[in-house]
Amino acid sequence: MSPGDHDEKRGALPFARVASGLSFFPVYVVELSLKLSPMPISVQRKELADAQTLYGEIKAALESGQPKVLELSCEKAEEKQISLLSSELVAVQLYEKSATGGVGSKRPGFSFGS
Repeated sequence: MSPGDHDEKRGALPFARVASGLSFFPVYVVELSLKLSPMPISVQRKELADAQTLYGEIKAALESGQPKVLELSCEKAEEKQISLLSSELVAVQLYEKSATGGVGSKRPGFSFGS
């Protein structure tokens, strides 16, 4: 039986297939920690430059000390949006997340390891 042949008895292919839309390119996550909330809000960007720009905008809003409404949206589905008040933010971080989920992904925060 070749890899593309169908197994009539089991009704399945002999090898698992990876979804064609799966990519192994990293995405960049901008994660926001809110006051009195155990769950962070995160926004993903495909390009590092876009993630750094968003991070800079959020950091500037934090540094200003004046409450400001921040509007965030999803790159993939632009109808997904959220607005939040900058005075409710505690922290913002930027990190790389690999689509493979294991090897090569970088953990958020800081560590002494490589």
